[in-house]
Amino acid sequence: MLRCIGSRSRLSLLSARSRLPTLAAVKVAKLTTQTRMGLTGKRTTGTSLLPESKQPIRTPQRFYQEWSTSVSHLQAWTQSSQLIKWILDFIRIMQPSRIHLCDGSEQENQEILRTMVHSGMLIKLDEKLRPNSYLARSGRGDVARVEENTFICSDTEDDAGPTNNWSDPEEMTNKMTKLFDGCMRGRVMYVIPFCMGPLGSPFSKIGVQLTDSPYVVVNMRIMTRMGKEALDHLGSDGEFIPCVHSVGVPLDRGVEDSTWPCNEKNKLITHFPEQRRIWSFGSGYGGNALLGKKCLALRIASAMAREEGWLAEHMLIVGITNPQGQKKYFAAAFPSACGKTNLAMLRPTVPGWKVECVGDDIAWMRIGKDGRLWAVNPEAGFFGVAPGTSMQSNPNAMLTMKENAIFTNVAMKPDGDVWWEGMTKDAPAAVNSWLRTVRYSDSGFDAAHPNARFTVAAKQCPAMDPNWESPEGVPISGIIFGGRRSNTVPLVFQARDWKHGVFVGASMNSETTAAATGKRGVLRPDPFAMKPFCGYNMADYWNHWLSFPTRTQPEKLPKIFHVNWFRKSPAGKFLWPGFGDNIRVLEWIFSRSDEPENSSKNAVQSAVGWLPSQGALNLKGLDIAPDTVEQLFKIDNAEWRNEAQRSRQFLKSFKDRVPSEIEAQLNTLEKNVA
Repeated sequence: MLRCIGSRSRLSLLSARSRLPTLAAVKVAKLTTQTRMGLTGKRTTGTSLLPESKQPIRTPQRFYQEWSTSVSHLQAWTQSSQLIKWILDFIRIMQPSRIHLCDGSEQENQEILRTMVHSGMLIKLDEKLRPNSYLARSGRGDVARVEENTFICSDTEDDAGPTNNWSDPEEMTNKMTKLFDGCMRGRVMYVIPFCMGPLGSPFSKIGVQLTDSPYVVVNMRIMTRMGKEALDHLGSDGEFIPCVHSVGVPLDRGVEDSTWPCNEKNKLITHFPEQRRIWSFGSGYGGNALLGKKCLALRIASAMAREEGWLAEHMLIVGITNPQGQKKYFAAAFPSACGKTNLAMLRPTVPGWKVECVGDDIAWMRIGKDGRLWAVNPEAGFFGVAPGTSMQSNPNAMLTMKENAIFTNVAMKPDGDVWWEGMTKDAPAAVNSWLRTVRYSDSGFDAAHPNARFTVAAKQCPAMDPNWESPEGVPISGIIFGGRRSNTVPLVFQARDWKHGVFVGASMNSETTAAATGKRGVLRPDPFAMKPFCGYNMADYWNHWLSFPTRTQPEKLPKIFHVNWFRKSPAGKFLWPGFGDNIRVLEWIFSRSDEPENSSKNAVQSAVGWLPSQGALNLKGLDIAPDTVEQLFKIDNAEWRNEAQRSRQFLKSFKDRVPSEIEAQLNTLEKNVA
């Protein structure tokens, strides 16, 4: 059932018959310091986290409409008094016109979608070609993560580390509070309860997000377990992570709204790891606004994981079954837009092999009762990169998004369906581009933004693993690291042991992609594919990984590998066919995951780790020349000396916090390639 509270409006999401009474009468009151109390949500409970002496002091500036303290509808919606108090605090600050308490129902979803179509924020796609699917187009300056405006507001700058932007938590709280002041005037405040992880799982965490973006609501419903079930799981005294978001554009009476409101001048995505809260302002796009995703599931969760003894990782999870029926699960870390979704939904070209998807982006892992590492996917949907996705590169993804999908910044064909670069061999003669202009096949610019996205429920994927929502998770046999490298790094190699594997992850470099703002193709350090997502000092993060052999029997930990699908020839052509043929590399990884660390079965030692021995990689039926295979596995000592020098320079930024084990592994690499 829909539940809105507030004054009647011509933009009401409710029909006349389902419109509820207002939460309370509206009264005029002077802004006081007391209305600023309890902004943040106490760590793990949702009440005020700053001591009274540190509450932001505000001088009364003006009068505004304030909700009275009547809470009957909030009490009917949730049993949590802490949640009610937190919501009321932000109603007073943000001053929305109405409040919408989300229940996650299909009725609610359809009402919001219809309202968004009516306002121009969404375009409904052709019902026959793409049933129950929609297209959103963002502003030109709101198209990706804004890493330069993303902050970790830990108690000290050293705790954030050199890979994060840091701000003093008290100063950032005051700055954000000023931005939040009246930011929802003329808009609806949506209250979104959600669960990251399967409901009832010991892995799972409850969050509650406040937002003025209906785009966020309909996407969060796909990406999380959102609504009444999450609220029931919270109960009267459960813990929740408070998440606050606004597009930062108050809507004055009589002013026409933008189809994609965002604040181009003020974008801030802030995380307070010790307090376990997230505040985001100004952007309506992706992980900047869907706060359950990178913000909670990685940045805040990684800090929680260190404290509680588990791992929150930027990793896909797949189940792989060999022709003999043996099944194993693997987790793989790749930077955004480097093929995670393609690998997670891989359709093997080698007969007899089967790959099933548990998740395509994030893995939460902890030691199980049997001493092995077990993982769950905390998300319920896919927020995948559309350009390059096709029936050739990822048929399972294409089938997943054939209905009930939301597309963002792709192009639209004249027939009312979507299109993007790489979707078909030939481009349509003319399409409506993401820029809202006609794009002809010879126009010379992309019809879809390179970071265009599709949002779709995971349960629609034909390759989902039967255990993808298992509360206990799945046991991990191997961990795979990978990045986008045009040279230097071989197609696949295996770490010698756990410590070496942690170093392999810590020394990852990858060429930048369109998933974040900035120049593409620039080689930069991206340890564990977590550089944009680790919520604390990366050196401490490596130390946390190094602690796992003390948490269980070392031989029960997964083997660690590294892959590179993107190595190119001197002429600039990809050497490896990739996509479904990546199963050939996974086959070797599958076979090696059971072998003892010092085993040379199907492997040969190299300066960087174990490589497949001659004939160990299954190339049967693949049209690839022997010299191409040689190039794929070439270890150029000069290039690796440069690689080691780059790693040495990167480690210097962490000063004396670098674990001695990482230093020792780098010394070994330098010796091996001298």
